[in-house]
Amino acid sequence: MMNKVYLGVDPGRSKIGLALVTENEQILKLHIAETKHIVEELRNFIQCYCPVQLVLGNGTNSDNIAQLLAQILPQLPLAVIEEAHSTEQARGLYWQCNPPRGWRRLLPLGLLVPPVPLDDYAAVILVRRFLEGKK
Repeated sequence: MMNKVYLGVDPGRSKIGLALVTENEQILKLHIAETKHIVEELRNFIQCYCPVQLVLGNGTNSDNIAQLLAQILPQLPLAVIEEAHSTEQARGLYWQCNPPRGWRRLLPLGLLVPPVPLDDYAAVILVRRFLEGKK
């Protein structure tokens, strides 16, 4: 039996974090899209996947993104999730998925700054919060 796939969206003014996550919390795909190109990038991102649910953070620009998502993917139900502290949790998830190497592994993770934006990992956190709320 195939796992259900959820589309997490961490909204922002200039960029949007996207994540495809299975119901057992496996990360399938991550991407950071420019807000102005979200329509094309979102279509390419979900290609080959059939998400069953949209999970959107309630942060910056979420109302505009919610309207846009409803137009692009009207068949998907939309859940809006509290976004507070998702970036901090995303930092931990980033280091879990990408453990530091070399001398960096000797430092406490709290002192390390990820070398990339974390919007896509924040989208994973939002999906995980949604799934936790369903249990």
